[in-house]
Amino acid sequence: MRREWLLVLVALGLAAVAAAIVYLSRPNTLTVAVGPQDGPEAALIEAYAQALDRAREDVRLKVVRYDDVRDSAMALQRNRADLAVVRPDVFLPENGLTLAILHDEALVIVGPEAAGIDDVPDLARKRLGIVVRHSADLPFLTNLLSFYDLAPDNRGEAAPENGPGAEEAEAGHVVVVPLKVGEVTAALTDKRVDAVAVIASPASKTAAAVVRAVELGSPEHKVGFVSIPDGDAILQRFPELQSVTIPAGTFGGRPKRPDEEVRTVGASYRLMARGTVSRVAVASATQHLFEWRSRLAAAAPAAKLMKAPDFDTTVAATSARLPNHPGAVDYFEREQQTFLDRYEDYIYLFAFFGGTIGSGFAWIGQRLARKRRERVDYVLDRLLDILREVRASTNTAELDAIAIETDGLVADVVCYARERSIDARTVSALILAVDGVHAAIADARRQAGQTEPSAATRNRTARLLALDLPVAE
Repeated sequence: MRREWLLVLVALGLAAVAAAIVYLSRPNTLTVAVGPQDGPEAALIEAYAQALDRAREDVRLKVVRYDDVRDSAMALQRNRADLAVVRPDVFLPENGLTLAILHDEALVIVGPEAAGIDDVPDLARKRLGIVVRHSADLPFLTNLLSFYDLAPDNRGEAAPENGPGAEEAEAGHVVVVPLKVGEVTAALTDKRVDAVAVIASPASKTAAAVVRAVELGSPEHKVGFVSIPDGDAILQRFPELQSVTIPAGTFGGRPKRPDEEVRTVGASYRLMARGTVSRVAVASATQHLFEWRSRLAAAAPAAKLMKAPDFDTTVAATSARLPNHPGAVDYFEREQQTFLDRYEDYIYLFAFFGGTIGSGFAWIGQRLARKRRERVDYVLDRLLDILREVRASTNTAELDAIAIETDGLVADVVCYARERSIDARTVSALILAVDGVHAAIADARRQAGQTEPSAATRNRTARLLALDLPVAE
C-alpha cells in the first residue's frame, strides 16, 4: 500500500470522527403538540420554545397547535408528536409519560352559607349551576356525582325552589344548570340555582370571579365551600383525576375565603412525552422548563403554576397512576446522565473490539511487509543462483540471457524501492550481488574469447541501483 493511500485513510478516519462529533452534538428537536390554540398552555410552550432557540440549547421544540387538548393528546398517541399537552380526564395517551404538571384545575363548588351545603351528598334534590369552560367539564361533574350515587338532571334551567317544577328534582338527582360567569349572581338571586361549580385553577381569575359573583348573590354576602374529603377513594375509581387542596384564604377577603383549607378533586394539564423519546433529551427539556420559570412567567404567567409530579422514590415515580418519564425523573433526582454515562457501553465496546481490530490490521501489515521483504530476498537469492550459473556456463547465448535477466531483476527492485524505503544493509547486499554477477559474466566472456565489456557498461545497473534506492536510516 502506498504512503499516499495511508494518508488518505487517516484523513477519512479523522473526517468520520469529526462527523460523529457533529452528529452527537447537534440539537435534538422535539415536536410538541399543544391544544387548545388560544389556551395559556399554548402561550407557555411557545415562550419556552423561543427561549430554547435564543439560548441555543441542546434541545429545541417544534410547536404544532391543535384546536383542542384531545387532539394534542391524540397526536401523541399516534406518534405524530414527541411531546404533548394532555389533560388526562379528557384523553390519556397510552404511550404518554409525564414531564411536568403545567397547572392543576380544581372543582370549586361554592354556594350561599345559608344554603347549608357542606359536602356533595347535600346536593341531592338541589340545583347546581356550572360554569362550563371546556367540553369535558360536564363529564367530569357527572363522574363525580356518580361516585356519590347522584344522577345529573341536565334540564338547562330549573324552576325556583317553591315555584312550579320544584318537585321535578327527585331524590338521588341533581339538576345541573349551565351558566356563564356573568349570570351567576342573577341565578342565585332568582333562586334558579342553589350553588355554583367551576373547574378552574384556584388561583385563576375565573375561579375568583365565580366566588365573588356567588358572594354578591348570597344573603349577607357570606359563602360556603363544598368539601370533597373522599379524594383518595375517588382517584381509585377515576385515576385520571387529581387530588387538590385549596388553601385557606385563597380567594382573599375579610374574613378570608375559605376560612380553612378545602379538599377537593380536579384535573391537571400535563406536559407528556412518548416513552420512546430519549431520556437525555427529556431530562434537558424538563431542566430548562423549571429553571427558566421566572423568565417564562414574563411572557406566560401560567409558568408560575408549574410543578413537578409528586413521588417519594424513583420506583414510585415510574409506577404511579400517571407514570413519569425516566428522563424527567433523572432531573428531579439529580441523576442526569453525562456524556460518558450515555455512551460508556459504546466506548467500552469500541475499546475492546478496537484493540482486537487494530491487532488484526497490525498482523495484516506485518504479513504484507513480510511479502515485500520476500520479494527483495527472492532477487538476492536469484542473483546468487545466477552467480553460480555464470561460473558453469560457456555458451555466449546463455550469458546474454543471464545478463538480460539480471537487468530485469535490478529494474524490478528499483521500481519497488521507489515505493518504499529499504534498509542500508539490504542495499549493500544488492549492490555486491549485482557487481559479483557482472564480474562473473565478464570473466565468462573472456574465457569464451569475447571482448570484455567496458567497466561503465558492467557497473551501469549497479550505479543505477545505488542512485535510485531510498535507503532507510
